[in-house]
Formats: sequence, structure tokens, C-alpha cells
Amino acid sequence: MSRRFLKSGNAVPFEPQSPIFAKENVGKSWYMVNLIRERFEHKSIVLLGFGREGQSSYSLLRRVFPGKQLAIADASESVRENPLIREDKSVSFITGPDYLNKLNDFDVIFRSPGIPVWQIVREHISAANSPNHSITQPLNHSILREKITSQTELFLECYSKQVIGVTGTKGKSTTSSLIHHILKTAGRDVLLAGNIGNPVFHFIDLITPDTIIVFEMSSHQLEFLKLAPHISVLLNLFQEHLDAYETYDAYQLAKLNITKYQQQRDFIIFNADDPQVAKLVAPYLKNRFACPFSLKERSRPGGFIRDGFVCFADENQVVPVWKIHQDRFLRGEHNLKNIMAAVNVAMICGIETEMIEDGIATFKGLEHRLEYVGEFGGIHCYNDSIATIPEACMEAIKAIPNVDTLIAGGFDRGIDYAELALFLSRSQVRNLILLGAAGKRIGERLRNLDLSEKKIWYINRFDDFYPIAFRETKAGCACLLSPAAASYDEFKNFEERGKRFREMVRSEVAR
Repeated sequence: MSRRFLKSGNAVPFEPQSPIFAKENVGKSWYMVNLIRERFEHKSIVLLGFGREGQSSYSLLRRVFPGKQLAIADASESVRENPLIREDKSVSFITGPDYLNKLNDFDVIFRSPGIPVWQIVREHISAANSPNHSITQPLNHSILREKITSQTELFLECYSKQVIGVTGTKGKSTTSSLIHHILKTAGRDVLLAGNIGNPVFHFIDLITPDTIIVFEMSSHQLEFLKLAPHISVLLNLFQEHLDAYETYDAYQLAKLNITKYQQQRDFIIFNADDPQVAKLVAPYLKNRFACPFSLKERSRPGGFIRDGFVCFADENQVVPVWKIHQDRFLRGEHNLKNIMAAVNVAMICGIETEMIEDGIATFKGLEHRLEYVGEFGGIHCYNDSIATIPEACMEAIKAIPNVDTLIAGGFDRGIDYAELALFLSRSQVRNLILLGAAGKRIGERLRNLDLSEKKIWYINRFDDFYPIAFRETKAGCACLLSPAAASYDEFKNFEERGKRFREMVRSEVAR
């Protein structure tokens, strides 16, 4: 059915590009290697950030340029001791608090996605205005854009016609992983890469003309791109990463790049129930194949719910693809939308409905995303550490039955908690354990609301949650970690916070 959908618009799911797939180069990294060599051979290069993606970029650059002088700019002094580069005599370092001050000295800035571009510009201007500055010319946005490149930009230049890009404030890791799982279940040659933790440069030796790359894309990876995937998925937009952008509008526009630069034969899959998403993509729908998804039945083509089934419609017919199961691994309305997005992708790729059903049925979700830790002393414990915004926390409470205790709060990024507070005041949650600066702000919003039969505890250390939770949560009910806040006050990331939750729960039971 989906093949007819594609044929009706003369679209091809994945179309090899020339000269990437000259016969002698199939299955090799030839094109990427030559692109890097031709573009950067006579230019000075600095790697901005040396985390997982920065190290991956270094490895490929060193492979292309064995003896070329490379620079690494990173706030951490410890990068100098990284075993990957410790013996490399052709690497120089710019580290510490002034690591951004020398970027003008280089022709090419290989940026890791964790470093916001506007921060670079701001700190350059600030440093240039300092009486002791060492910058001869402060960068501005236009100069910076000419210098900056990234793995994402180069990878799309080579392989965009084979890429399924997935973005959104929440759900992109789950949706990317589910798409990958469905395609793999159907026997497709598929790779999962990007923001989910696998830098795309890792995979260039594995790509053939038949390979599909599912690419989870963050706003930082999409920022300043002028290329886009062949199939793009935009799930939702909420207030997050406001510490990394000058405005919420800037964050949304970065996300929009996933479709802004698509070509006429490309596909955009988007959440039609999200008014902001629908508004932002509307100007671009004439020039690509639009496949929205919605919990309500809508006009064709796209996905919707009918008679308890997730359906997909092309120009000719409606196909029931997957019967909605109450006991599915991916719980909650938000995950139902993630499933619908994955179904749209799979149908566009020509996957048979039986294979899609098998893929959904055997996909068990990801760590730290409504993860069931277990039943301990009659209390059901759930780890939803990924929930760093209020909307995700509210969806978790809706999805999990009988939440009696909520652990929320953490690092404060200035998010508005008014809606969350109102939701909590009306919810079945009796015990609110509020952590850190964000927890105090949630508590401030709760102060003027009706909190009859609810208890609030404020804690400063994450580990202090467990004696309260195990004492107060009713047997047969759930204790949920769903913070609605970032983790950076105590932890490196949400994964570390989620692992600590599991450890504390299990150690309390053992003790």
C-alpha cells in the first residue's frame, strides 16, 4: 500500500546519490573521506568540544590527515589526558574558562552540538571588550556561520537521501529507537545514530546504497543547517533548553530546520495535534509530501485513530495498521503519538503491516523513560528521569496507574511551572517530594492552590527521597521519579540521575 502512496507522487523512499554510490565505492567511506580532504586540506581546524562526538570527529580527521596540526578547544582541562590524543604530537589545546577566545585563529570550527552558537558569539564579544582581551576581531553571527561545520552537516551532504531524521522536545529517542526496531524486524539494513549517543561518523564504513540511517536530531545539531533528511519527523515543541538559546523562538526555529531545507520529493511527518508544530510547518507543506499524524481522524494522507486502530491513509485507501493495546510496553498518550509517527515512517518505507505489528509488540522502550524498576515492599517504582519538562511529567502521571508519590525538581532553568502545579493539585498524587531550586519553584506555584490531603517535602540532596518515599507511599501504589527539571545540580545528565534512582530503590529494599 505504501509503495502505491510513494508512486502516486513519484517519490522514492531512499534514492542513491551520485557520486557517492559509484560501484567501486559501495560500502566504503570514500565519499566522506574525499569531501573532508578536498574541503579542509589547506585550512586550520579547531575541534570545539571533545565529548563523544568531538572524539569521533577527531578520529575521522586524523584518518584523513595523519600529520595535520589540529586544535582542541574545551572548557575541561582533563581533555589533555584523554588516551585517544595523549600521544598525538600534532594536537594543541585551548582549555579552561577562556577556551572560546582563540576561535578567530582558525579557518574551520568543528562544533560539537553541546556548545550553543549564540553563547560563542556572546562570549567572544564580552572577551573582546575586556581590557585584557587577546582577540583581534570579535566574531559575529555571519562570520561564525562561515567558519562552523559539524558532523551533522557533512553527513547530510553525503547521505541525506538515506536519512530518517527525528526531532522534537520529547519522545525523539523513543521514536527513533522504535523506527529502527521496526525496520530491523522487517529485515532492512538500518543504523541508529545521532543524539541518541552514536555519532554518525562511527558508521560511514557500514553504509551501502541499501542502508537506512535513523538519525535522532537535537536542536543543536539542526541549528544553522541548510540540508535536511529525506524523511523528517517533528514530534512536538515545548519550553526546554532555554538556558541554551536566547529565546524560545530561536529554539523552535532550530528545530524547524529538519523540514525547512527539504526537497520536493522529501517527506515531513508531523504532529497535527500540536498547534505550534502545525503552524510552523504550514509554509513548507506545498513543496514536500506531508504525512501528519493525529489522535483524531483527519484528511488524507497520514495517520489517525479509527475504531481502536492506528490507521494510515494514502490517496486511495485507509489501512488499519496496529490495534491499540492497553498493555503495550509504551504507555501513555504521548507514546501513542510516538507509535503513530513510527507507523507513518514504516508505511512510507514500504514495510508490511504484519512486520510493523511485530516491531511494536517486541519493542520494550528505553531506560529512564517510564521505566518500571520493580515492585518493592508492595510499592511500584518507576524511573522517568528523562522527563525534564512539565509536560513530560504530567504525561507520566497520566500513563502510570495509581501514582501516590512524585519526586520532582532539580536544576532550575527558568521553566514556567504554573500548569504543572495546577495539574498536581487536581491529581491523585498525595506525596510530593520536591528537590533543589526547581522543586522550590514548583512549591511556590503550589502554595495558593487547594492541596487538601497532600503532603509536601523539600529536599536538597537527591538521595534523601527514599526514606520519605518508602515510608509514605501506599502499598499497591506507585512511586514515580519524573522531575520536570534538568539534573545538572547534582548529576552529569538524566541517565546518571535515573541510575541513581534505581540504585537507591534497590539498596533500600536490601537494607
